[in-house]
Amino acid sequence: MNHSTAHSPRPVTLDDVRGAQKMLSGVARVTAMEGSRHLSQMVGASVQLKCENLQRTGSFKLRGAYVRIAGLLPEERAAGVVAASAGNHAQGVALASSLLGVHATVFMPKGAPLPKISATREYGAEVRLHGQVVDETLAAAQEYAERTGAVFIHPFDHPDVIAGQGTVGLEILEQCPEVGTIVVGMGGGGLAAGIAVAVKALRPQVRIVGVQAEGSAAYPPSLAAGRPVAIQHPATMADGIKVGRPGDVPFRIVAESVDEVRTVTEDQLSAALLLCLERAKLVVEPAGASPVAALLGEPHAFAGPVVAVLSGGNVDPVLLQRVLRHGMAAQGRYLAVRLRLTDRPGALATLLGVLSVVDANVLDVSHVRTDPRLGLTEAEVELHLETMGPAHCVEVGQALRESGYTVID
Repeated sequence: MNHSTAHSPRPVTLDDVRGAQKMLSGVARVTAMEGSRHLSQMVGASVQLKCENLQRTGSFKLRGAYVRIAGLLPEERAAGVVAASAGNHAQGVALASSLLGVHATVFMPKGAPLPKISATREYGAEVRLHGQVVDETLAAAQEYAERTGAVFIHPFDHPDVIAGQGTVGLEILEQCPEVGTIVVGMGGGGLAAGIAVAVKALRPQVRIVGVQAEGSAAYPPSLAAGRPVAIQHPATMADGIKVGRPGDVPFRIVAESVDEVRTVTEDQLSAALLLCLERAKLVVEPAGASPVAALLGEPHAFAGPVVAVLSGGNVDPVLLQRVLRHGMAAQGRYLAVRLRLTDRPGALATLLGVLSVVDANVLDVSHVRTDPRLGLTEAEVELHLETMGPAHCVEVGQALRESGYTVID
């Protein structure tokens, strides 16, 4: 593989991706392709899910990390490697280094989820916690590389990494040769670029659609400017695609070969994650669910057959709980209501009786009697309810108001 830097790279070619595929034989899994009847009915064409959430380490990142580290010169391997990541790239580098007998140091933010820190250590890396955000962690890793001579393994901005990620594209063409559209999440752009290199060389008519989170979408302004542009304060629950600036190497490929970049909202990400869990029985992190979110956002905009790449499944259980609740709320299946009632014996029981009549399932009740905003005989109640959809939420609200309750927005 090539040893050029991100500043003077040679183009990534189909031969590079094919070479990476041979290198990854027996290392990375050829992940399953699962059909989704529910999404197919919505889109009006066959929808297949490429399950990189079932890859070793739980995401596609092993592919690029292994190819990059395997391509190092003997003296570079001897110096060890260093990476910075809040999760998936950390685990990919840790396992790849372990398999290749290379010492890996991985810098992670202090707030990184404990399961991801533990997994990175278990895969064999030395973990150092530094900084509160990934930018600080990245700076610490680069300083370590300069000080020690360890090779910095970038998560997306290197030709070898892109070639490794491109093996996903070769597998898609082998598993679904009739594919019409490939939908893939984008942060720095390494996965989308790799897939584009492989697919466009073999099947140029296949449409490739990149998906970014609305609050962390650096590609649309970058493509408009014709160069990578940094956005300030990217914000999204999808930490796997929460990148403030496209990589230089993937940007060139994306600009040339990715047909469209779409953005999705946090509500759409939540609903997509919930759909994957309920309908496909697949645990997918928000970044991995972003292609499904795009399909939910405008289902008839994609020519079939469609392959949606579920890029990762490493979701923190605490975040999963929050996202599922958010997704249920977005679908009208979860409703939080605050209201005031007269503070007298039996008042709460009467309220619950009203909710019982309209079949709203009470999950949680918070009852406040002592608050300066409340009158002497008032109490405030916050209810978390499980509902059956938007129409049911409206019915619950109407029933409460008709029963004389003041609902506080």
